[in-house]
Amino acid sequence: MLQEFGDAIVTTLWMAVGITVIMVVYLAISFVCSLAYGFYAKSKEQIRGYSSLKTVTFGDESAVVANRIASVAAVFAVFFLWALATGSNLLGPLQLPGPFLGESSFEYTAKNAAGETDTATVYLTVTAFSDKETKAKELTDLGDGFAKDDTVKIAERRSEILRAHRNDDGGTEDGYQVTHINGVAISPEDTLSFDDGEIFMTAKGSLSIKPATGVTMEALFLPPPEAVWKRFVDLNKNGYQNVGLWENVFWSLIRVVIGFALGCLFGIPLGFAMGLNSWLRGWFDPIVEFMRPVPPLALIPLIIIWFGIGEQGKISLLFLAALWIMTIAARAGVSGTSISKVHAAYSLGASKTQLMKNVILPNSLPEIFTGARVAMGVCWGTVVAAELVAAEKGAGKMIIAASKFQLTDIVIVGIILIGVIGFGIDILMRQAESWLVPWKGRG
Repeated sequence: MLQEFGDAIVTTLWMAVGITVIMVVYLAISFVCSLAYGFYAKSKEQIRGYSSLKTVTFGDESAVVANRIASVAAVFAVFFLWALATGSNLLGPLQLPGPFLGESSFEYTAKNAAGETDTATVYLTVTAFSDKETKAKELTDLGDGFAKDDTVKIAERRSEILRAHRNDDGGTEDGYQVTHINGVAISPEDTLSFDDGEIFMTAKGSLSIKPATGVTMEALFLPPPEAVWKRFVDLNKNGYQNVGLWENVFWSLIRVVIGFALGCLFGIPLGFAMGLNSWLRGWFDPIVEFMRPVPPLALIPLIIIWFGIGEQGKISLLFLAALWIMTIAARAGVSGTSISKVHAAYSLGASKTQLMKNVILPNSLPEIFTGARVAMGVCWGTVVAAELVAAEKGAGKMIIAASKFQLTDIVIVGIILIGVIGFGIDILMRQAESWLVPWKGRG
């Protein structure tokens, strides 16, 4: 157990280092863009708004407005880093070293049972991972000594085992061994580098050849932007597994909207009841506080048992994802209503119905809209899990199905679509909030 705990700590530290490096690079780009924008802004006449007249802005949230130029620059920075890390052709000559492709060779020296030594050449053909057509180099002359020349075909970023003893005369006899690579001595468990890669000698004397991998990421883990765009165009035209791309998106959107609407329909009244009645608050509080931290993913087995694998199960999961968030948001909205406003309403002769309609509800709407935005985000994050329940259509189903075949480009297309649509919904909800709750933040 202590060993496992230690491994977890070491892994966490390495993750922290990696995240720090990424953040430093990203912030360095942000700093450079900020300087460039600062020089540009100084050369233009600035529009002075209300915030510019404030003498104190640090700590004043209302004075901090998102700089849209920074937002656009951030998106471009993400795509730039993506393209740079994957060796994208979009950057032209600005490329990080990629994996070695092409032909290479190295020499090895072998000693036979009689103590004689001989040298042979191994010719390498390194191809792209998706290249199934290129063949290994054909040799017409294998050499005159007991060590014979050989050819090896290797896919990029992969390794191949060369068993020289099977190709050489007398290689199966006791005392045969490979002793040098390009004139440098090698022994079992050693690794030597050559011009275009490295060679590791196994404990049994075989040679594991691995061409240089470069520093870019493999397309299996992260394909370049142009490959993702090409896949998007193909999905838009042909779909995936006999289902159109936008049909998948439509079904995911419908499930999210229905689940979210049900969560609002039941969660908001429940939150109001808990905020207005101490008995109901005490009655429902244990359930709400117990279910709130339970991730929707953990409920999938119960959802399958209770509702089966049809649409009811998926929508129920999304409903539960939104219900507790909306309940807590509505409860917080009621609890946050200023008591001075309540007393003022009563002093003017307002009834409980009028108090509810004209004071509590308007003051609760900002919290409810904030909860709605959070709930919609959680629902979008849960839709992939919901569509794990034997869905035939949906963006989540497309992502899960593609991941089983290691089609990373389809997975990224699905993730980007879910993110873009979710962001679009959030913008619409912000706009609706500005129209319906114009008094937010105004006391």
